[in-house]
Amino acid sequence: MNVRERQPLYQFTRVERLKKRNEIGKVFKEGKVVSCSGAKLFIVRNGLNYNRIAFAFSRKFGNAVQRNRARRLGREAYRLNRNRLKKGFDLVLLVYPGKDALSARMEQVTILFSRAYLYTDVV
Repeated sequence: MNVRERQPLYQFTRVERLKKRNEIGKVFKEGKVVSCSGAKLFIVRNGLNYNRIAFAFSRKFGNAVQRNRARRLGREAYRLNRNRLKKGFDLVLLVYPGKDALSARMEQVTILFSRAYLYTDVV
């Protein structure tokens, strides 16, 4: 039993975080892009049996407090949708300034995952 199998179903684990600069750069450079109002999603296959995600922000996205809040909202929106997604992808969610509420972020994430055909079921 590996670490991933022992974690609670809805916890956002460390292995799901895309952290290395070169891995994030690869997703930006080689990834497929889907967009909606206020966000873009970059996707590339990773060959693993789980997804990894990173959150990025446009250059003019407020101060550190605003970026950290947006990151927390993005993680929560991803965490709530994670179990419905296909596995084996590296994802980077690029967020632009604008409405920053969980409902708005959930709507963006749902639209992006639908447009990228990442859901295992029909949304």
